[in-house]
Amino acid sequence: MARKAFDTFEAVSAVVPKEGGGYYAAIATKAIGSADKPRFNKVLEEQTFETATKADEAAAVQLTHLQGVDGEGGLVW
Repeated sequence: MARKAFDTFEAVSAVVPKEGGGYYAAIATKAIGSADKPRFNKVLEEQTFETATKADEAAAVQLTHLQGVDGEGGLVW
């Protein structure tokens, strides 16, 4: 899991299980210090990965390109 912090939000690499098997790469966002649930944003949606580890590694690469997080927890490229 990789983490990147911004002024008011943090983003971490994550995975989302795919119905029928496999995983999507994702980036989870959450306001720093908030008790709210994180928002999971799928990245590379056209790709699925056979293991959670491979999906998380792909998400970590995408996290390096992330420029910020908007007020609702959406990704800003």
